[in-house]
Order: sequence, then structure tokens, then C-alpha cells
Amino acid sequence: MNKPRDKQMTIDEVVASLEDGMTIGIGGWGPRRKPMALVRAILRSDLKDLTIVSWGGADVGLLARAGKIRRLVYAFVSLDSIPLEPNFQRARQNATIPEVVELDEGMFQTGLKAAAERLPFLPMRAGLGSDVLVNNPWIKTVTSPYDDGAGLEELVAVPALKLDVALVHLNRADVHGNATYLGPDPYFDDLFAMAADRTYLSVEQVVDTAGLTVDTPVQRVLLNRMMVTGVVETPNGAHFTNCVPDYERDERFQKAYAAAAGGTDEDWAAFEERFLSGDEAAYQAAVQAFAEEQGK
Repeated sequence: MNKPRDKQMTIDEVVASLEDGMTIGIGGWGPRRKPMALVRAILRSDLKDLTIVSWGGADVGLLARAGKIRRLVYAFVSLDSIPLEPNFQRARQNATIPEVVELDEGMFQTGLKAAAERLPFLPMRAGLGSDVLVNNPWIKTVTSPYDDGAGLEELVAVPALKLDVALVHLNRADVHGNATYLGPDPYFDDLFAMAADRTYLSVEQVVDTAGLTVDTPVQRVLLNRMMVTGVVETPNGAHFTNCVPDYERDERFQKAYAAAAGGTDEDWAAFEERFLSGDEAAYQAAVQAFAEEQGK
């Protein structure tokens, strides 16, 4: 009897499997449990002309600043305590993202659901009477074939958000791709995985399969191995977003990031040189040095 496959990969192996022009969904939510180690690896790569699908945070900001995004599909791009991600703000003001699609949060979720269910669209009411349809005239409406006594209802036909690849970050996984979240919210990472042809999962720790449910209920196994193409162990890999209960958002670092992003080109170049010019190990070392300077 064949055993489940060992799907462990390195960060570089994941990025080497990606191609220019791909549609990449990035899990997490704003500044919460983003697969930032994988995002930083894309940043270091030669990849370009990407379509990024995200409830965005610094993932979108970094890739936009680097000119990696050809098309952005998003519901918001925020750092929470900093309402508008500053690199994204700069990109929008300077019109450096060639195509943007801003959706209602519910429409965004419904688009992922449609892709996960291999449907071309799903109907919903969100978006009716809003500028979402004005600014995205390619999004169509449909008429319900069912009369509930009030006539035939017009609904938004939310198109499927089909993904070539999904990148997500969770707390624990086994080598086969079964993975658990330990924080309060799954952040739709399972929808990203099911909407994608391939899913690459970064985690804080790879454990034995039995260890996934030692200190958490089985209902928190969010991803199963059938959804996952590759597993990467990346301790602190969501930094500077949070990955509770392993760690909270690094607010001091986030402020430094935002100050550099919203400052001069020289400010950003200095930030890049210190934190983003090397590999992931160099990034983590620079973050540790920064924390020591701040007295943490």
C-alpha cells in the first residue's frame, strides 16, 4: 500500500515552479497570517505580469511597489492600524498597476466559492446599485428563474475567481499537506486552496500527522492533503503580519515599514537594502536586530 506523499519543499523550489503571467491568490486577511516568506521570495524573483487576488495587506503593497502586478483583484488593502497600505496607496495614486478590480468583500468570497465549486459564476445581491458594477461593466447580472411572489429578481452574476496558484500560511502541517490553524479565524484559506490548480502552504512548524490534533480539535484541520501541492516550514514566515497564537503582528516593524513606504525614494531604498535585499534567513536576522534595537 502506498503511503501519502512527502510534499515538503523549499521556498526557492516553490518560486521556481511559478511563471510570468500567473494568477496567484494570496491567503490571509490584510495584516493577518499572510504567507509573507513566500511573498518576499516572489519579490526577489524575476517573476512579472502577475494577477494577484487578495484580501490585501503588505503582500499587495510589496508586489505593487516592485512592479510585479499586472492585474489586481481585491476587496481592500489595509494594515488595520494603518488603514490604507502605503505602498498600495502610492501605486494607485501613480497608476502603476495596469488593471485593478475592486470588489465588495462578499462578492470576493463568492467569486472564490464559484471557482472552488468549478462553476463559472454564483448569483448574489451584493453589488446591486453600487459603483462596483459601474467600474466593472464586464460583471453581468442574471434574472432568477424562480418567482417568490415578488417577481423575478435580478442578481449579480459574480464570476469565478479562478487561480493558477494559491499561497497560504497556517500554524501547523504534516509533510503530506494536512494543516491546522490555531488562531480565531480561518481567513478563507480553504477557499483559496480549492479555487486554485495548485496550493503552496507555508507553516510555522511541520509536525507528525498525529500531532496536528494533540492540542486542538480536529475541526481546525482546515486543509487536507488533497488540496496541497507543497509544504514549506517557515518559522516566523508570516512576519510582520500576525500568526496567533504563535505571535502577534509586529506593530513597531509595521510602523517602520509604513514610514519607509510613505517616505522618499531614498527612505524606501534604505528599507529595501536592510530588510529585503537578501534571502529569508537574512530578512529574519535583520528583523531580530531591529527588535533588539527597539528594546524588545
